[in-house]
Amino acid sequence: MSIDEGYVKYDSNWTRAPAVDSRVTTLLDRWRRSLFDAKLIGYDPDHEVGYGNLSIRYGDAGFVISGTQTGHLANTTGEHYCRVTAYDIDANRVRCEGPCQASSEALTHAALYGLDPRINAVVHVHSEALWSAHRDRLPTTRADVAYGTPAMAREFERLYRDGGLAGERLAVMAGHPQGLVSIGGTLADAAGRILALAST
Repeated sequence: MSIDEGYVKYDSNWTRAPAVDSRVTTLLDRWRRSLFDAKLIGYDPDHEVGYGNLSIRYGDAGFVISGTQTGHLANTTGEHYCRVTAYDIDANRVRCEGPCQASSEALTHAALYGLDPRINAVVHVHSEALWSAHRDRLPTTRADVAYGTPAMAREFERLYRDGGLAGERLAVMAGHPQGLVSIGGTLADAAGRILALAST
C-alpha cells in the first residue's frame, strides 16, 4: 500500500452541512459493511490510514461518497458521508458538502460517473490477492499513473473507451498497489461484483 493512501490530493472546497438523505447513507453503509467484513475496505495500522471507499450517484450532477479517513469504522452513519456537488478534473478541484470531507478518491469517482449516465455506483477497494491475480487480466491502468490525480481520472476514460472497462465493469489500478475499482448501474451491482470476485 502506498504511504500516502487515504490523503486528499485534490483542491477541496468543502462546506460543512447536514447529512444527506438517511435512505442513501443507510444503503451505502449496508454494502460498505459487507466490503469491510471482506477486508476490502478497512484500516492499515502500519501506515495508520484507512483504505477503500464507495459512492452512489445523487441528484443531477453529483454523488454521495464515504468520507476521508473513515476506513477504520466497522459501521457508518450519515455523519461519515459527503455529497460532491461539482468538480473540475483538469483543475484537480472538488466541491463538496456534508458533515465530513469527501474521500481522497472523489476525483476518480467523479471521472467514472462522467463516462456514462448509466453508471450509478462506484466501489474502490484494496486487496493484494485480487490486485496481483487480476492485474493485466482485467482492464488495468498504467503503472505510472498515481491515484487521486487528474491523470488517473483520464486513465479511466481511456480504459472505458478502449480498454474493456465498459464491458468488464472492473479495473485494476497498476499504479495504486492493491487498488481495484468496480462500477455498476446500482450499488448492489458494483459492490456485488467485487465481492463475487473476492469469493472465487
